[in-house]
Order: sequence, then C-alpha cells, then structure tokens
Amino acid sequence: MTTLTDNPISSQNTSNYQSINPNDGTTMESFPTLTSAELEDKLATAQSCFSIWKTTTYPERAAVLSKAAELMRASVDDFARLATLEMGKRFAEAQGEVEFSANILDYYATNSEAFLQPVTLQPAAGEGHMEASPFGLVFCVEPWNFPYYQLARVAGPQLMAGNTLVVKHAGCVPQCAVAFEKLLLDAGAPTGAYTNLAISHAQSDLVIEDPRVKGVALTGSVRAGRSIAARAGANLKKSTMELGGSDAFIVLEDADLVRTIPWAVWGRMYNAGQTCCAAKRFIALEPIADEFLEKFTAALSAQKVGDPMDVTTTHGPLSSESALLDLIEQVDRAVAHGATLLMGGKRIDRPGWFMETTILTDIAPDNPAFREEFFGPVVCFYRVANEDEAVALANDSDFGLGGSVFTRDVERAKRIASRIDTGMVFINSIDWSDAELPFGGIKDSGYGRELGNMGIQEFVNWKLVRTHDIDAPE
Repeated sequence: MTTLTDNPISSQNTSNYQSINPNDGTTMESFPTLTSAELEDKLATAQSCFSIWKTTTYPERAAVLSKAAELMRASVDDFARLATLEMGKRFAEAQGEVEFSANILDYYATNSEAFLQPVTLQPAAGEGHMEASPFGLVFCVEPWNFPYYQLARVAGPQLMAGNTLVVKHAGCVPQCAVAFEKLLLDAGAPTGAYTNLAISHAQSDLVIEDPRVKGVALTGSVRAGRSIAARAGANLKKSTMELGGSDAFIVLEDADLVRTIPWAVWGRMYNAGQTCCAAKRFIALEPIADEFLEKFTAALSAQKVGDPMDVTTTHGPLSSESALLDLIEQVDRAVAHGATLLMGGKRIDRPGWFMETTILTDIAPDNPAFREEFFGPVVCFYRVANEDEAVALANDSDFGLGGSVFTRDVERAKRIASRIDTGMVFINSIDWSDAELPFGGIKDSGYGRELGNMGIQEFVNWKLVRTHDIDAPE
C-alpha cells in the first residue's frame, strides 16, 4: 500500500501552528507541522488501535470518557486559561466551555450503549434486526472558536461508538489541541484512539484520500466545507459538515424587551461574536423596531473592553489580526454599498485585536452584507412590517443553521419556528447547545448532526441481519 511517506507534498516541517495572545499580539509558542514519516506513523498507530478499540466493551470505553470528564473538571481553570491565552475567549466563557465539554464526555459515557443497541425488526416472514458497528478511522477538522467543545463533541460520541480519531485542530490553538489529546491519554485511552495532527492543508488532503480513513467530519467555513466535502465525496467517504451561519433574531411587536435585550446582547457578543450560531441578523417588527434598536444600542455601548482574563471585561478581542482586518473590510464594503453605519466599525486603539461593537442598518438585498456572515461583534439590523416579512427575510439567506423568535405568545412563536428554514430555532432564549440536543444546519450551513442520539449515528454502520428459513426459488 502507498503510504504518506511516498508523497513529497507532505514532507514539509514548518511552523504553521502558533500560539499568539490576541490580547496583546505576543507569540507564546510555535509548533512544527508533522513530517511525512511522523504523519504516517500516527495514521498507522490509529488504524492499529482501531482493531483493538472496536472490540472493547461500552463500559470499558465509558471508563475512559468518564475519567476524562473528571480530569477536565478538576483542572477547569488550567484548561480555560489556555483557551483565553490562545484565542482570546473571556475567561468566564472559557471556564463554561470546559465544563460543558466535560458534560458531553459524561453524556456519551452514560448513554451510548443504549443509543447503539440492536433494533428488532418485524419482517412479514422470518426475523431480523439492525446492529451497529463503527466505521473505523475518522478524520476530524476542527476550528479555533471553541477549542475544547468542538473536540469533545466528536470525541465523545465517536470514541464511544468504537471509532478511532485523527484530528487536525486550528493552527492558532495548538496548546489546546495538545492538552485535549493528553487529557484522553491521561484518562486511559490507548495510544491511537485519539490523535492530534499538526498538519498542513496539503497533508490534510492526503489524509482524506488515505484508504485507512473511513469518514470525515469538518466544522469550519463554507469554503473549507466545499473543498473537504468534495474530496471526501470523490473518495466515496461519508462526511459531516458544520459550517457557517447568519442566524436571524426575530423580535415580534409584543416581545418583552426587558428579557429580549440581554439575549440580543449575549447572542451577538458571546465569544466576541465568533460563533457560527450567533445572532447576526436582527429583524424587528415596525411597531417595536425603534424602541428595540434604541435599547439594544445602549446595551451594546455599555460593554467593557479589556483583557479577557479580567473578570470585569465583557468585550474581548478577536482571535487573530487577520480576523479583525477581514471584519473591518466587510463593514467598509457594506457601507460603500449603501449600508448605514450606526455605530462602531473601527479597530480599537489598544494592543491586541479588538474591534468596536458595530451596528449596520439599511442593508439592501444587493449589498454584499445581505448575504455574508459577520464573524465578530457586528450587528445587521432590519425592520419589517409584519410577521410574514420577518419569516421571508429570515429565510432569504444562503445559510440555515439556527434562529430565534422573541414574543410573549409562545404558540405564535412555534408556528413561526415551523416556517423558518434552519436546522434549529430557539424561542425566547438562545440556548444553543446541550449534550442531549442535536446540533446542525441546512443549506450552506452544512449537513449532518452532532450531539444527542443523532450525533453518535453519523459514523456507525447499521447492519441488517435477517433470518428466514425457506427454500431457494427454483
């Protein structure tokens, strides 16, 4: 069999993985990409591990995941500090992410055996059942914005299903990537069950094409999704794609603004706005639009910019200078095409990668901003005449990840939710994710689901076994 060491494209060993503190721009540590020989060794080890790991029992796998969750909770601040230093997440948010990641690992340790029990069928004659078995080696490509949660939500279900994982994490969070791999090893996972790969994009393509890899999971941009999904498809490999979003936040005329405004602020500013399912397009019905915008603007203006390690900070930095510059360019382009800049739009004059909280209004359908995702503290505000216009505007998007509806009439909100073309809709809150709830979208937001019972089904083979004692046809 041809191995990765036979291909010169994977021979590089450069420093594509760097920890740079977004709060002040200082480089903390650099990590080289793997050589061809190192990558081949890791893939071979992961494949060898699968032959053993798939034969372990659910309780044996659960013991590893439960221990990993225990270790995460025992070192919440240590894990959280790494996330804050590497990608600028406010420390309190990072602590919450670590806790949630541990909950995910525990959830699958507890529930996976029940999720994958054989299913008895009732054929017209004879008997039959479906039984689950793991695919094998799964390649995961994960982003920086939730450096532990993104890993936990593939590691939890797929390790419990009996798969082994090789994972390319984002280049700006290498210490978080190393820490998560070490966590699982410390918890008793065999070498090769979960493997961190510091590899280049060219090497990533080779991993997808490697015949030992049986499935591909990506969380990332639409551009990355198109590239990776195409390569996986060309190699007839199952893939899941969790991509971008431009979620609508619909405010009906009877919304309780005392409750709605805090959710609007949180929905846009959590993780400095760098969340795929963040509230990004704020759609208010005309009778309440002025009051909502006035109070929302005041609440956003009250955000405190500062060091993300400072517990009083409510507005932290973006993850990188390129992310900051790209976002400013998007805002400038939107204004050049006719949008009104109500507030913000500029870099904050301080060290690090901070951007002013920004509000854009008067965004016409021919403005590039109407179709784009703003991955940062930028609000796109729209006013509409009625409920039907709100739904039509919410659906007039290339994305279809999530959305939310705020009203005192919950039944009305449920009817609207049924009309919105997304993978998720939230009513009177934006409670995005629980371990037991499936997460994912449609359209350019991708396909497949993570978390819940659906998350563990993505890379298992449900085999039909039928018994029917009859003579062969003549």
